[in-house]
Amino acid sequence: MTSQEVNISLPTGKTTKVPVGLFINNEFVDSVDKKRFETINPSNGKVITTVVEASEKDVDIAVEAAVEALKVWRYVSASDRGRLLNKLADLIERDLDELAALEALDNGKTYSEAKKSDLPSVISCYRYYAGWCDKIHGKTIETGYDKFAYTRREPIGVCGAIIPWNFPLGMQSWKLAPALACGNTIVLKPSEFTPLTALKVAALFKEAGFPKGVVNIVNGYGNTVGTAIAHHMKIDKVAFTGSTTVGKTILKASADSNLKKVSLELGGKSPNIIFADCDLEEAVKWAHMGIFFNHGQCCCAGSRIYVEDAVYDKFLEKFKEHTERIKVGDPFQSDTCQGPQISKQHFDRIMSYIESGKKEGATCLIGGERHGAEGYFIKPTIFTDVNEKMTIMQEEIFGPVSAIAKFSSEEEAIEKAHLTRYGLAAAVFTKNITRALKLSNELKAGTVWVNCYNLVDVSTPFGGYKESGIGRELGKYALNEYTQVKTVHVNLGIKI
Repeated sequence: MTSQEVNISLPTGKTTKVPVGLFINNEFVDSVDKKRFETINPSNGKVITTVVEASEKDVDIAVEAAVEALKVWRYVSASDRGRLLNKLADLIERDLDELAALEALDNGKTYSEAKKSDLPSVISCYRYYAGWCDKIHGKTIETGYDKFAYTRREPIGVCGAIIPWNFPLGMQSWKLAPALACGNTIVLKPSEFTPLTALKVAALFKEAGFPKGVVNIVNGYGNTVGTAIAHHMKIDKVAFTGSTTVGKTILKASADSNLKKVSLELGGKSPNIIFADCDLEEAVKWAHMGIFFNHGQCCCAGSRIYVEDAVYDKFLEKFKEHTERIKVGDPFQSDTCQGPQISKQHFDRIMSYIESGKKEGATCLIGGERHGAEGYFIKPTIFTDVNEKMTIMQEEIFGPVSAIAKFSSEEEAIEKAHLTRYGLAAAVFTKNITRALKLSNELKAGTVWVNCYNLVDVSTPFGGYKESGIGRELGKYALNEYTQVKTVHVNLGIKI
C-alpha cells in the first residue's frame, strides 16, 4: 500500500483499500502544497480519513496531462473507446458491494439504495454510452452537383467536470461516460464532502486500460479547484451540477476566460400536482418518494405538493401516515429509509429553512426537529398552510421537507406551479389523459412525470428550464454537449 492509499473499515464488516491522492496521468499523487482535508461520516460526525487537497497549481498539472492525452485519445477508434467503457462497467459491477458500502459511508445514503439503485444506474450509464461510441455521425448535405458538403462531430477537447455530493457515483458517470464516448479527455472535481468513491473508480479506469491522462481527478474545494477549472484557458468545456448560484459564477467565468462551452444542471423547486380524479393511494406513494427520496437531497425533488381541494384532507391524512412510517437512522440497517444529511453545514441550513417556515406562518404538521443525538439526522417534515411568498416555497431546501397546498382548478395549478425561478421537473397525477397531456405541455420544466415521480433513465434527457440550467444530460442529447460540429465543403468543379 502506497502513501496515497488507506485501509477503511466498512460497516459491512469488510475492509477496503481506497486511494486518497490526486489521480493524474493514471497515478495517485500528492499535491504541490502537500495539503489534505478531512472527509466526514455524516452518521456520526467522525473523520473517515484525510484526502489530498489540490490547488490551482495541481489543476494546471492535471490539465496539461489531459491536453497531452487528447493527442492520443481523440484518435483511438470508436470501437476501442466503447470496449474500454464496457470494461469499466464490468469492473464497477465486480466491485458493486464495496462501492455501495463506501458510498453509504461517505455520503450517508442507505446501503440498500446505493446497492440496488445507484450502482446499477452507474453501470447502465457507462454501458449505454459505450454503445454510442461508434454511432456519433455527421451528415452529408446536398448543396449542388458541383460541390460536396458534409459535417463532422468532433470532440470538444479537454472537459472540466464539477460534480455534487448527493449522487457521487451517479454524477461522475453522467459526466464521464458521454464525454469519453465522444473522444474528450477529462479533469473532474468531486465534491469535497464525498471524494472517496470517485477515487475508487479512478483506480478502475486505470485497471480497465484507459490511456494516461484521459481521466484526471483533483480533490478540493470549489473556491479553489472549481474556480481554477472554470477559468482555465486550456479547458474547452465545463459541465457542472450543483446550485444555481454557483452555476452563474461558472457561466461568468466562461465569459471572463476563453468562452468555453458550459452545461449546467442546477437547482429545482419542483411542483407535484395531485388532481382529485387520480389513484390517490398511488399518488401518495409517488409523492412521498418524490420528496423524501435520498433524504430530500435531490435537485428534482417534488417539494411543492399541490392537491386539489376536493381530496386535500384525505391526501394529507394518508401522506402523513406514510411519512410517520419512515425509519430514520443507520444507513447500513436494512429497514432504514432515511440516513443523515450530508454535513453539519447542510443540516444547519435545512433547520434554518424549517425555522423560517414556522416564523412565516406555515404549520409544521410533523417533523421539523433533529433525530437522535449524533450525526446529521432530521425528522421528515411536512408543512401545511403555506403560500407562494414563503421562503420554504421559493428556496431549494434540499432536505426532507415538504410543503402541501390546495388548488381548485387546472388554471390555478399551472399558475402556482410557475411561481418559481426554477424549472427542472414537475409531476401530474390524474386519470384524465387529456388533462395529463395538456399540463405536461404547459408546465415549464425539463422533465414532467405523469402518475409517477423520480423515474430517470439513461436513454432520456435530463435538464432544466429557466434558472435550473443549460443543456441536457443523458440520452443521445448529451452527445451534443461534448461534441462540436464542423462543416467541410469540397469543390467538385466550381470555377472562378
